[in-house]
Amino acid sequence: MTTAYDFTARAIDGRDVSLDVWRGQALLIVNTASKCGFTPQYKGLESLHRRFADQPFQVLGFPCNQFGGQEPGMAAEIAAFCATAFNVSFPMFDKIEVNGPHRHPLYDWLTRKKRGLLGTRSIRWNFTKFLVDREGRVVARYAPQVQPDELEPAVAALL
Repeated sequence: MTTAYDFTARAIDGRDVSLDVWRGQALLIVNTASKCGFTPQYKGLESLHRRFADQPFQVLGFPCNQFGGQEPGMAAEIAAFCATAFNVSFPMFDKIEVNGPHRHPLYDWLTRKKRGLLGTRSIRWNFTKFLVDREGRVVARYAPQVQPDELEPAVAALL
């Protein structure tokens, strides 16, 4: 059975990272953007990351430019923005596609496991969130409007 830990993605610093390094941890996987109305959610994601820093939990950010061109920068620019504007310390990855024929394999799997509104696999906008349990199974999908602090009880229940 495939789990979230079976995927690899390019980190924002350019190195390939196997999600297996977080095996046994719950994950919150989020497609992000720097110039979106939901961009202030970085603050909430960082807060959630810090709240559970001493527990088996990790937030993973995946920048995407497929929604209104709201993530136009290169990896170094994205990393600098996240660090300076929101003091992001959780792992960030290089830009990926979350929809279409070039959808990253992780997002292909996530959207097969938890479909969105009306059963669609498409990601509708930036800051769609997937919660993964400590066995690597997708347990929930949250719309962009759901604030990170609203996820605290769900995260705590997985730990």
